[in-house]
Amino acid sequence: MDEQSELKLREEHLCHGGAVRFYEHPSTTLGLAARFGLFLPPAALAGEKVPVVYVLAGLTCTDETFLIKSAVLAEAARLGLALVAPDTSPRGAGVPGEDTDWDMGTGAGFYLDATQEPWRKHYRMESYITRELPALVEAAFPLDGEKRGITGHSMGGHGALVHALRAPAFWKSVSAFAPIVHPSAVPWGEKAFSAYLGLDRATWRKYDTVCLLEDGFRHPSTILVDQGDADQFLERELQPWHLEKAAAAAGQPLTLRRHAQYDHSYWFVQSFAVDHLRHHAAILGKVG
Repeated sequence: MDEQSELKLREEHLCHGGAVRFYEHPSTTLGLAARFGLFLPPAALAGEKVPVVYVLAGLTCTDETFLIKSAVLAEAARLGLALVAPDTSPRGAGVPGEDTDWDMGTGAGFYLDATQEPWRKHYRMESYITRELPALVEAAFPLDGEKRGITGHSMGGHGALVHALRAPAFWKSVSAFAPIVHPSAVPWGEKAFSAYLGLDRATWRKYDTVCLLEDGFRHPSTILVDQGDADQFLERELQPWHLEKAAAAAGQPLTLRRHAQYDHSYWFVQSFAVDHLRHHAAILGKVG
């Protein structure tokens, strides 16, 4: 089937000479309709194949959040980078309790493939963001899959780091804003992983950045992470010092920047998002 025929355009807006679009399509992976946002820079609108960065949002967010709130599209247009923003979970799966807690179920897919009932049928965000979505958008639009990066915020930062470490040839560049770096050891992760993956903590390790580094996974490029020191979730959920220690022990190049008085919000993200796009553009520009 023609990839374009699967896509339903929900919105389109011109922005900085490029285009912001929001699409819906039937997902065979999720078994439901899925949504994603897309920014095509001017070069892509002119038919040029451009590098692409996938941006993963955090808990309670949607496919619109990063593109609207990051204030980064002018720089993406200047650099000639496309941005693809998937949703944060399936929607309307009908799982009992999926809309009860803000940190579980809807808006909280954790970018993993659930193995436990009743989540396993639809909560398969890992397969969606690592296989189905890239195959779909890179066939339908002038995106260069050989020059593909990934970034994210909070839960999305967790997803970006985990998937880049596990597939560095697929994700050529990686960065994160205030990521959940050691979900196996913090309440957000313990709650979600117990429900989605079961109680055997050994099965959690492949979705935990710190554990992956301990288990020998590496990314050849430098990982860029920004973290606010006034982040309300810093001590309880994020604990970036675990990432710093694990990266040092593993020999993983890491730039972890701490910012006094910055919190967890998109005011923090937009303050440093341009730096992240430049980080990706510098690495992706050397690929090939």
